[in-house]
Amino acid sequence: MDAFWHQVLGGLATGGIYASVALALVMIHQATHLLNFAQGEMAMFSTYIAWALINAGVPYWAAFFLTIAFAFVLGLAIQHFIMRNIRSTSVLQLVIVFIGLLVIFNSVAGWIFTYTIKVFPSPFPKESLFGQKYLSSHELGAIVVTLVVLTLLWAFFRFTTLGLAMRAAAQNPTSSRLVGIRVAWMLALGWGLAAAIGAVAGMMVAPIVYLDPNMMAGILLYAFAAALIGGIDSPGGAVVGGFLVGVLENVLGAYVVGNELKLSVALVLIVGVLLVKPSGLFGSVQVTRV
Repeated sequence: MDAFWHQVLGGLATGGIYASVALALVMIHQATHLLNFAQGEMAMFSTYIAWALINAGVPYWAAFFLTIAFAFVLGLAIQHFIMRNIRSTSVLQLVIVFIGLLVIFNSVAGWIFTYTIKVFPSPFPKESLFGQKYLSSHELGAIVVTLVVLTLLWAFFRFTTLGLAMRAAAQNPTSSRLVGIRVAWMLALGWGLAAAIGAVAGMMVAPIVYLDPNMMAGILLYAFAAALIGGIDSPGGAVVGGFLVGVLENVLGAYVVGNELKLSVALVLIVGVLLVKPSGLFGSVQVTRV
């Protein structure tokens, strides 16, 4: 039974990371109605920036917040200088842009930092906290950091004027422009927040999977599964889906399919959700009169 609870609680730790990336995907989807395939690579590149700062002698938490700021500016710049200037309405062409960004970030990271696997430090002590035996201190710390970030983001969108304006711009750009909201800048801020959330996820997962240009490939796949399970247009659903996927990955990997096939769990979940309930657990069903 101890082993089972270790798998469940460990799944919650990794699920929090999946939830963060899934939430970033949902935020971009609400603005563009597309999935940002470069979300993982943006998080990876930001994590390399944190690694470079830490190795330059910057204290961990100072590097942590500097990296979040860097990621925010990076996301804002991508929307403001690239996405808003793309005139094409073709979904295929926009998807190609996302894939192009993925390849660019992956290649530039490998070019600058090399493809050698690097150890990323954890800010948490090596010994378990509070005397419990189910979670390492980093896993417990990752859960706390993720919950803090998600809570702050929820409060921002729920209680601030800027957050409400960003929600309005994503959901109904035309009406938002009529009431004076600068939609382009609201969408750019959304990209910035999504990139910042991804950077947090990257810095939390890097001590577990090690740092290399391809480290977010599997994480992004699990995040896609989480976003689809929760509902691709539901931020809260993405969070629930992330924790659910994390627990299922650990439990099924340990007791059903084995560690070698854990990644297939995400693919099965994606296909299953699309077949049974395409809108996800908390997503809205779009009905169009034709």
